[in-house]
Amino acid sequence: MPSVSPPPKSVSETIRGIATSLAPRLIEIRRHIHAFPELSGQEWQTSAYVAGVLSSCGLTVREAVGKTGVVADWGKADTPFLGVRADLDALPIQEAAPVEYHSRIPGVMHACGHDVHTTVALGTAMVLAALPEPLPGRVRFLFQPAEETAQGARWMIEDGALEQVMAVLGLHVWPALPGGTIGIRYGALTAAADELDLTILGESGHGARPHEAIDAVWIAAQVIANLQQAISRTQNPLRPVVLTIGKIQGGRAPNVIADQVRLWGTVRSLHPETRAQLPQWIEGIVQNTCATYRARYTLQYKTGVPGVHNDPHLTQLVEQSARTAWGAERVQILTEPSLGAEDFALYLERVPGTMFRLGTGIPGQPYYSLHHPKFTVDETAILTGVVTMATTVWNFWQQKMAQSS
Repeated sequence: MPSVSPPPKSVSETIRGIATSLAPRLIEIRRHIHAFPELSGQEWQTSAYVAGVLSSCGLTVREAVGKTGVVADWGKADTPFLGVRADLDALPIQEAAPVEYHSRIPGVMHACGHDVHTTVALGTAMVLAALPEPLPGRVRFLFQPAEETAQGARWMIEDGALEQVMAVLGLHVWPALPGGTIGIRYGALTAAADELDLTILGESGHGARPHEAIDAVWIAAQVIANLQQAISRTQNPLRPVVLTIGKIQGGRAPNVIADQVRLWGTVRSLHPETRAQLPQWIEGIVQNTCATYRARYTLQYKTGVPGVHNDPHLTQLVEQSARTAWGAERVQILTEPSLGAEDFALYLERVPGTMFRLGTGIPGQPYYSLHHPKFTVDETAILTGVVTMATTVWNFWQQKMAQSS
C-alpha cells in the first residue's frame, strides 16, 4: 500500500476552525432538509435549496444534472476535478422519531441519513470557499438524486457529471458507530445488489381437491425454501450470498387454489465471480422445483449496482486526514463489509474512489438502524464529517502538486 504523508497540522486546524464557526448554520441546513424530504427523482426543492447555498459561496453551479441533481465546481487551478458525492433523496417511511424538526411530508422521511450527507458536502464546499489560501486544485461536488432506487448515479454519469473528474470521495452515516467517529474500510465496503421477479404458474382448482390442481402457492413456498437451503449447501460460505424474497402476491379466494404467484426479491453478493453465476444458479433451482410439481415459471433477473470497492491509496488518505484532524481514538478500521448496496459503486467503475463511514450513534439513546422510522443522528457528527472531508480534499491536492513538482 502506498505511504501517505500526514496533512499539514496548520491546514487541518484552519479547516477545523472555519467548520466550527459554521456548525450552527450546518445544523440549520440539515434540519431544513430533514423537515422537507423528497422521494427519489422528485428532489426539486432540495436541489434548489442546495444550489442556493452553493451559489452564495461563490461556486459555479449547474442544476437539473441527472434530472434533479446539482453539480458545483470550486477552484481556479488548471487541473482535473476531485469529486465529492452526496445523495439527496429520502425514503417512503412515516417518521416516528421524537424530534422537533421531524418530517413535514406525510409518509416521507430521511431515514438513511442523506440529509446529513448533503449537509456535509455543503459544509465542505463552504469551508473550502472560506480558506485564506486557495485550493491547489479543483473539486466538483456531485449532489445526486435517486440513490435509494439505484438510478441517480447513472443519470449523473450520463449527464456528464464525471467529465474531467479523476477520483471521487463519498461518505455514509453509520449509527452503529458513536457520533463523531470515522469508520475506514479497506477493500469491499458494500455488496452488489440484483433483483429477481419470479412468477410461478400452476393450475387453479377447488381448495377441497388439491390433487386436481397445481398449487402455485405451495410450489412458491417450495421454491423459497429450496433457494434458502441451497445457499448454505452449494455456495462457498466464505463468499456470502443473501437472497431475500420481500414481496409475494397471488391467489383469489381462501377456497380456490392459486394458479399464479408472483415473487419479488433482492440478491446480495460480495464477490464478482459469485455474482456472475447467481442468475443461472437461481434459475436451475426454480426450474427443477417447478418441474417436480408440474408447474411452469417466468423469471426476470435484473442486474443492479455492483459492490463498492474502496481504492487503497484514497482510503489511506482519508484515514490519515481523519487521524490528523481528530486523533487516532476517533478513527476505527472496519473489519467487515456491509451487504447493503450503494450506487456510488457506479462512479468507481469509471474513476478510483473511496467511501468512509460517519458515526452518528447518540450516546445513551436506543440504537435504530438505517431505514427505521425512529432513525436519528448525533448532529455533532456533521462537524466531524465536514472537517474530515475538507482535510482530505486539501491533502489530495497537496500530494498531487508535490508529485508534479
